[in-house]
Amino acid sequence: MTATAPAAPAKVYFTNLRTHARESQLDKLKRLIRRAGIEQIDFENKFVAIKIHFGELGNLSFLRPNYARAVADVVKELGGKPFLTDCNTLYVGSRKNALEHIDTAYQNGFTPYATGCQVIIADGLKGTDEALVPVEGGEYVHEAKIGQALMDADIVISLTHFKGHEQAGFGGAMKNLGMGGGSRAGKMEQHAAGKPSVATEHCVGCRACEKICAHNAISFDDTRERELANGGTRTVHVAAIDHDRCLGCGRCIGVCNQDAIKPDYDAKASAADVLNCKIAEYTKAIVDGRPSFHISLAMDISPNCDCHPENDTPIVNDIGMFASFDPVAIDQACADAVMASEPLPNTELTDSAAKMEHNHEHLEGEQAKDPFCITHPDTDWRSCIAHAEKIGLGTSEYELIEVK
Repeated sequence: MTATAPAAPAKVYFTNLRTHARESQLDKLKRLIRRAGIEQIDFENKFVAIKIHFGELGNLSFLRPNYARAVADVVKELGGKPFLTDCNTLYVGSRKNALEHIDTAYQNGFTPYATGCQVIIADGLKGTDEALVPVEGGEYVHEAKIGQALMDADIVISLTHFKGHEQAGFGGAMKNLGMGGGSRAGKMEQHAAGKPSVATEHCVGCRACEKICAHNAISFDDTRERELANGGTRTVHVAAIDHDRCLGCGRCIGVCNQDAIKPDYDAKASAADVLNCKIAEYTKAIVDGRPSFHISLAMDISPNCDCHPENDTPIVNDIGMFASFDPVAIDQACADAVMASEPLPNTELTDSAAKMEHNHEHLEGEQAKDPFCITHPDTDWRSCIAHAEKIGLGTSEYELIEVK
């Protein structure tokens, strides 16, 4: 029996952030992605989804919209029709429905005038517009729930702010696509126990959730006293969700204007390794069967996700810009670059390292020197890389080609 030859290393192209009077960082980004081979994709008259994180209001570490403009300009020069996209959030924040999401994108600078293309929220007004996409080789997910507009695109480009993440270890190309591309139900499948519950103190008894539930899982048998503006009270019937009937689609979360329905988080279901495996499988669902290209900017490397309404100081210095056809290789290359960097003083990384030493809590092996594991000891991003390789999404072996 002939042994299978190992996959060839993927090519990851890199450039630092140094510039001079003749070339801006935006020019350098355009040159990087062209050198990385983006022109190999046939863009002519194709819809091109540029998957990006618009940043939660209050967060200032998300990518500047100027970088999105640079990528969109290259796509248009190659004949494509780009649009910026993301899906609504599972949690309550400034991006929980399409109206507020677009408002947030605009406030953070991602307007059509600034970026040269439109913003489309891929899973629609309430996070319920989704495509059901089979995951070939999936162990945890057999049918991913992806924002419809993201799946309607002919080509997908991930434009990622590479940073730390409190549950996945870091947020790279796979986190941007896999978790970010999931509809509300898709995010529930990855993050949560899968079935929501009601915070009855916020429920006003409007019954909108009952009307949208296709499985008769919501009842209004219980009551509470609701305080009125004039100082009086009124008895209201409040929602309750029968988890035996509920399928975890998340539509009740989207329809509730009182933010009274929230996902249940389960320690087993949301364990870091399982979460990372699901992220890899969702990423595969999104990129399988069509061209994709990945760009990661390792700058303002904050310890937490851009979903936070705040951002802490970067844990290491700015590194540079990466581009590749392989989402696994680009994540590995970015992680290796961060691990090779010196930690910055007075950051979450150095605080966490000092706290671990004081408490005599030590990580072992590679994790002991890993800035992401030190910052968030309960995470290990390597599980995402390993599972992505296992299901054939890409390879962690890469050749780093510097573009000067």
